[in-house]
Amino acid sequence: MELVIENLGKQYGKHWGLRNFSLRCGSGILGLVGPNGAGKTTLMRMVATLLDPTEGSIYWNGKDIRTHGTELRQVLGYLPQEFGLYPEFTGRQFLRYLAAMKGLPKPLAQHRVDEVLEMVNLEAVANRKLITYSGGLKQRIGVAQSLLNDPELLIVDEPTAGLDTTERVRFRNLLTTLTLNCLTILSTHIISDVEATADRLVVLQEGQMLIDATPETLLAKADGKVWSLETDQTTALRLQAIYQVSGMIHTSNGAQLRIISSNRPHSAAEPVKPHLEDAYLLVTGTAGAEPLAAQ
Repeated sequence: MELVIENLGKQYGKHWGLRNFSLRCGSGILGLVGPNGAGKTTLMRMVATLLDPTEGSIYWNGKDIRTHGTELRQVLGYLPQEFGLYPEFTGRQFLRYLAAMKGLPKPLAQHRVDEVLEMVNLEAVANRKLITYSGGLKQRIGVAQSLLNDPELLIVDEPTAGLDTTERVRFRNLLTTLTLNCLTILSTHIISDVEATADRLVVLQEGQMLIDATPETLLAKADGKVWSLETDQTTALRLQAIYQVSGMIHTSNGAQLRIISSNRPHSAAEPVKPHLEDAYLLVTGTAGAEPLAAQ
Protein backbone atom coordinates (compact mmCIF):
# COMPACT_ATOMS: atom_id res chain seq x y z
CA MET A 1 0.00 0.00 0.00
CA GLU A 2 1.14 3.54 -0.70
CA LEU A 3 -0.22 7.01 -0.12
CA VAL A 4 1.28 9.76 -2.27
CA ILE A 5 0.43 13.44 -1.80
CA GLU A 6 1.73 15.96 -4.31
CA ASN A 7 1.72 19.76 -3.81
CA LEU A 8 -1.56 19.63 -1.91
CA GLY A 9 -3.28 22.87 -0.95
CA LYS A 10 -6.63 24.06 0.37
CA GLN A 11 -7.74 27.68 0.20
CA TYR A 12 -10.50 29.19 2.33
CA GLY A 13 -11.29 32.60 0.88
CA LYS A 14 -7.97 34.43 0.85
CA HIS A 15 -6.46 32.16 3.49
CA TRP A 16 -4.59 28.95 2.73
CA GLY A 17 -5.34 26.29 5.33
CA LEU A 18 -2.69 24.05 3.74
CA ARG A 19 -0.18 24.78 0.98
CA ASN A 20 2.59 22.97 -0.93
CA PHE A 21 2.23 19.76 1.06
CA SER A 22 3.88 16.64 -0.40
CA LEU A 23 4.32 13.23 1.20
CA ARG A 24 4.94 9.60 0.29
CA CYS A 25 4.36 6.83 2.82
CA GLY A 26 3.54 3.15 3.20
CA SER A 27 2.48 1.03 6.15
CA GLY A 28 3.31 2.23 9.64
CA ILE A 29 2.22 5.03 11.94
CA LEU A 30 2.62 8.61 10.79
CA GLY A 31 2.35 11.11 13.63
CA LEU A 32 0.84 14.43 12.58
CA VAL A 33 1.41 17.22 15.07
CA GLY A 34 1.16 20.98 15.18
CA PRO A 35 -0.71 23.76 16.95
CA ASN A 36 -4.41 24.47 16.41
CA GLY A 37 -4.93 25.94 12.94
CA ALA A 38 -1.79 24.33 11.53
CA GLY A 39 -3.75 22.44 8.85
CA LYS A 40 -3.90 18.94 10.35
CA THR A 41 -7.67 18.46 10.13
CA THR A 42 -7.79 20.02 6.66
CA LEU A 43 -5.17 17.52 5.47
CA MET A 44 -6.94 14.53 6.98
CA ARG A 45 -10.33 15.51 5.58
CA MET A 46 -8.84 15.78 2.08
CA VAL A 47 -7.17 12.37 2.37
CA ALA A 48 -10.46 10.92 3.61
CA THR A 49 -12.21 12.32 0.48
CA LEU A 50 -14.43 14.60 2.61
CA LEU A 51 -12.88 17.83 1.32
CA ASP A 52 -11.77 18.69 -2.20
CA PRO A 53 -8.27 20.16 -2.58
CA THR A 54 -7.83 23.57 -4.16
CA GLU A 55 -4.63 22.34 -5.76
CA GLY A 56 -2.48 19.24 -5.88
CA SER A 57 -3.29 15.53 -5.95
CA ILE A 58 -3.65 12.53 -3.64
CA TYR A 59 -2.96 8.99 -4.86
CA TRP A 60 -3.82 5.74 -3.11
CA ASN A 61 -1.98 2.76 -4.58
CA GLY A 62 -1.25 4.78 -7.70
CA LYS A 63 -4.83 5.95 -8.32
CA ASP A 64 -6.03 9.53 -7.99
CA ILE A 65 -8.67 9.61 -5.26
CA ARG A 66 -10.57 12.35 -7.12
CA THR A 67 -11.63 9.71 -9.64
CA HIS A 68 -11.14 6.55 -7.56
CA GLY A 69 -12.43 7.72 -4.19
CA THR A 70 -14.75 4.73 -3.79
CA GLU A 71 -11.82 2.33 -3.83
CA LEU A 72 -10.13 4.27 -1.05
CA ARG A 73 -13.27 4.55 1.07
CA GLN A 74 -13.70 0.78 1.00
CA VAL A 75 -10.44 0.35 2.89
CA LEU A 76 -10.59 3.54 4.96
CA GLY A 77 -11.17 3.86 8.69
CA TYR A 78 -11.76 7.40 9.90
CA LEU A 79 -12.22 8.87 13.36
CA PRO A 80 -12.84 12.63 13.21
CA GLN A 81 -12.37 14.78 16.27
CA GLU A 82 -16.15 15.10 16.52
CA PHE A 83 -18.48 12.38 15.27
CA GLY A 84 -22.21 11.79 15.49
CA LEU A 85 -23.86 9.16 17.65
CA TYR A 86 -27.40 7.77 17.81
CA PRO A 87 -28.09 8.12 21.55
CA GLU A 88 -30.97 5.61 21.63
CA PHE A 89 -28.78 2.87 20.11
CA THR A 90 -26.74 0.61 22.30
CA GLY A 91 -23.03 0.48 21.58
CA ARG A 92 -23.45 -2.89 19.87
CA GLN A 93 -26.45 -1.72 17.80
CA PHE A 94 -24.55 1.39 16.71
CA LEU A 95 -21.57 -0.64 15.52
CA ARG A 96 -23.77 -3.17 13.71
CA TYR A 97 -25.58 -0.33 11.97
CA LEU A 98 -22.32 1.25 10.81
CA ALA A 99 -20.98 -2.15 9.73
CA ALA A 100 -24.05 -2.51 7.50
CA MET A 101 -23.50 1.01 6.14
CA LYS A 102 -19.92 0.02 5.29
CA GLY A 103 -21.28 -2.97 3.35
CA LEU A 104 -20.02 -5.77 5.59
CA PRO A 105 -22.05 -9.01 5.16
CA LYS A 106 -24.22 -9.69 8.23
CA PRO A 107 -22.35 -12.75 9.61
CA LEU A 108 -18.99 -10.99 9.17
CA ALA A 109 -20.39 -7.77 10.62
CA GLN A 110 -21.53 -9.46 13.83
CA HIS A 111 -18.17 -11.15 14.26
CA ARG A 112 -16.26 -7.96 13.51
CA VAL A 113 -18.38 -5.94 15.96
CA ASP A 114 -17.51 -8.41 18.72
CA GLU A 115 -13.82 -8.13 17.78
CA VAL A 116 -13.64 -4.35 17.85
CA LEU A 117 -15.61 -4.17 21.12
CA GLU A 118 -12.94 -6.37 22.66
CA MET A 119 -10.14 -4.31 21.10
CA VAL A 120 -11.34 -1.11 22.77
CA ASN A 121 -12.46 -2.79 26.00
CA LEU A 122 -16.18 -2.07 25.65
CA GLU A 123 -17.65 -5.56 26.05
CA ALA A 124 -19.04 -4.77 29.51
CA VAL A 125 -21.05 -1.76 28.30
CA ALA A 126 -21.83 -2.85 24.74
CA ASN A 127 -25.55 -3.33 25.49
CA ARG A 128 -25.98 0.01 27.25
CA LYS A 129 -27.49 2.93 25.34
CA LEU A 130 -25.01 5.46 24.02
CA ILE A 131 -26.82 8.25 25.86
CA THR A 132 -25.47 6.75 29.10
CA TYR A 133 -21.83 6.70 27.88
CA SER A 134 -19.25 9.01 29.39
CA GLY A 135 -17.00 11.09 27.13
CA GLY A 136 -14.28 8.45 27.35
CA LEU A 137 -16.68 5.63 26.41
CA LYS A 138 -17.97 7.65 23.46
CA GLN A 139 -14.40 8.15 22.28
CA ARG A 140 -13.78 4.41 22.47
CA ILE A 141 -16.92 3.64 20.45
CA GLY A 142 -15.60 6.10 17.87
CA VAL A 143 -12.31 4.23 17.75
CA ALA A 144 -14.21 0.95 17.41
CA GLN A 145 -16.26 2.13 14.41
CA SER A 146 -13.09 3.25 12.62
CA LEU A 147 -11.76 -0.32 12.81
CA LEU A 148 -14.89 -2.16 11.64
CA ASN A 149 -13.77 -2.79 8.06
CA ASP A 150 -10.22 -3.81 9.08
CA PRO A 151 -8.87 -0.72 7.29
CA GLU A 152 -5.72 -0.45 5.22
CA LEU A 153 -5.71 3.33 5.81
CA LEU A 154 -6.69 4.50 9.28
CA ILE A 155 -7.02 8.22 9.96
CA VAL A 156 -7.57 9.24 13.58
CA ASP A 157 -7.91 12.83 14.83
CA GLU A 158 -7.14 13.22 18.56
CA PRO A 159 -8.14 9.58 19.25
CA THR A 160 -7.08 9.57 22.92
CA ALA A 161 -8.91 12.76 23.90
CA GLY A 162 -11.16 11.91 26.83
CA LEU A 163 -9.43 8.61 27.60
CA ASP A 164 -7.83 8.00 30.97
CA THR A 165 -4.16 7.01 31.18
CA THR A 166 -4.83 3.26 31.16
CA GLU A 167 -7.09 3.43 28.12
CA ARG A 168 -4.70 5.77 26.31
CA VAL A 169 -1.90 3.24 26.75
CA ARG A 170 -4.25 0.45 25.62
CA PHE A 171 -5.13 2.36 22.46
CA ARG A 172 -1.50 3.13 21.70
CA ASN A 173 -0.69 -0.58 22.00
CA LEU A 174 -3.60 -1.36 19.69
CA LEU A 175 -2.26 1.04 17.06
CA THR A 176 1.13 -0.64 17.05
CA THR A 177 -0.48 -4.04 16.32
CA LEU A 178 -2.09 -2.64 13.15
CA THR A 179 1.02 -1.29 11.48
CA LEU A 180 2.06 -4.39 9.52
CA ASN A 181 -1.03 -4.24 7.28
CA CYS A 182 -2.13 -0.67 7.73
CA LEU A 183 -1.07 2.93 7.26
CA THR A 184 -2.21 4.94 10.27
CA ILE A 185 -2.24 8.74 10.31
CA LEU A 186 -2.40 9.84 13.92
CA SER A 187 -3.13 13.49 14.59
CA THR A 188 -2.67 14.50 18.20
CA HIS A 189 -1.49 17.25 20.51
CA ILE A 190 -0.36 14.63 23.06
CA ILE A 191 3.28 14.20 22.13
CA SER A 192 3.67 11.13 24.35
CA ASP A 193 1.16 9.31 22.09
CA VAL A 194 3.38 9.99 19.09
CA GLU A 195 6.55 9.15 21.00
CA ALA A 196 5.10 5.76 21.99
CA THR A 197 3.73 4.75 18.58
CA ALA A 198 4.88 6.70 15.51
CA ASP A 199 7.82 5.70 13.34
CA ARG A 200 7.58 8.95 11.40
CA LEU A 201 6.63 12.46 12.43
CA VAL A 202 5.30 15.35 10.34
CA VAL A 203 5.09 18.75 11.99
CA LEU A 204 2.72 21.31 10.49
CA GLN A 205 2.78 25.02 11.23
CA GLU A 206 0.61 27.70 9.61
CA GLY A 207 -0.45 25.37 6.82
CA GLN A 208 3.10 24.37 5.86
CA MET A 209 5.16 21.27 6.53
CA LEU A 210 7.82 22.29 9.00
CA ILE A 211 9.59 18.96 9.31
CA ASP A 212 9.27 15.33 8.17
CA ALA A 213 11.54 13.06 10.19
CA THR A 214 11.73 10.02 12.43
CA PRO A 215 11.36 10.60 16.17
CA GLU A 216 14.97 9.50 16.55
CA THR A 217 16.14 12.22 14.16
CA LEU A 218 14.19 14.87 16.06
CA LEU A 219 15.60 13.66 19.36
CA ALA A 220 19.12 13.85 17.92
CA LYS A 221 18.49 17.49 16.96
CA ALA A 222 17.59 18.25 20.57
CA ASP A 223 20.56 16.42 22.07
CA GLY A 224 22.68 18.81 24.15
CA LYS A 225 19.98 21.48 24.08
CA VAL A 226 17.85 20.43 27.05
CA TRP A 227 18.81 21.45 30.58
CA SER A 228 17.61 20.80 34.10
CA LEU A 229 17.90 23.37 36.85
CA GLU A 230 16.59 23.66 40.39
CA THR A 231 16.49 27.27 41.53
CA ASP A 232 14.53 29.79 43.57
CA GLN A 233 11.12 31.01 42.42
CA THR A 234 12.30 34.48 41.37
CA THR A 235 15.07 33.12 39.14
CA ALA A 236 12.69 30.48 37.76
CA LEU A 237 10.25 33.17 36.65
CA ARG A 238 13.04 35.21 35.04
CA LEU A 239 14.30 32.16 33.15
CA GLN A 240 10.79 31.25 32.04
CA ALA A 241 10.42 34.71 30.51
CA ILE A 242 13.66 34.33 28.55
CA TYR A 243 13.85 30.67 27.55
CA GLN A 244 11.60 27.95 26.20
CA VAL A 245 10.60 25.95 29.30
CA SER A 246 9.12 22.51 28.65
CA GLY A 247 8.46 21.71 32.28
CA MET A 248 8.39 23.32 35.70
CA ILE A 249 7.80 21.51 38.98
CA HIS A 250 7.44 23.46 42.21
CA THR A 251 9.75 22.28 44.98
CA SER A 252 10.30 23.25 48.61
CA ASN A 253 13.24 25.41 47.52
CA GLY A 254 11.60 27.01 44.48
CA ALA A 255 11.21 25.19 41.17
CA GLN A 256 12.76 22.46 39.00
CA LEU A 257 12.95 23.69 35.42
CA ARG A 258 13.39 21.83 32.15
CA ILE A 259 14.82 24.38 29.71
CA ILE A 260 15.39 24.19 25.95
CA SER A 261 18.38 26.25 24.83
CA SER A 262 21.34 25.89 22.49
CA ASN A 263 23.52 27.39 25.23
CA ARG A 264 23.70 26.67 28.96
CA PRO A 265 20.92 28.91 30.33
CA HIS A 266 22.35 29.16 33.85
CA SER A 267 25.69 28.27 35.39
CA ALA A 268 23.99 25.65 37.59
CA ALA A 269 22.01 24.05 34.74
CA GLU A 270 22.88 20.46 33.82
CA PRO A 271 22.27 18.80 30.44
CA VAL A 272 19.61 16.05 30.37
CA LYS A 273 18.39 13.54 27.80
CA PRO A 274 15.70 15.12 25.58
CA HIS A 275 12.13 13.90 25.31
CA LEU A 276 10.21 14.12 22.04
CA GLU A 277 8.18 17.00 23.47
CA ASP A 278 11.43 18.92 23.99
CA ALA A 279 12.42 18.25 20.38
CA TYR A 280 9.00 19.35 19.14
CA LEU A 281 9.20 22.62 21.07
CA LEU A 282 12.71 23.16 19.74
CA VAL A 283 11.67 22.96 16.08
CA THR A 284 8.49 24.99 16.55
CA GLY A 285 9.60 27.49 19.20
CA THR A 286 11.92 30.46 19.44
CA ALA A 287 15.65 30.37 20.08
CA GLY A 288 16.92 31.02 23.59
CA ALA A 289 18.57 34.26 24.63
CA GLU A 290 21.95 34.79 26.24
CA PRO A 291 22.69 32.75 29.39
CA LEU A 292 21.62 34.22 32.71
CA ALA A 293 24.33 34.40 35.36
CA ALA A 294 23.82 32.52 38.61
CA GLN A 295 22.40 34.55 41.44
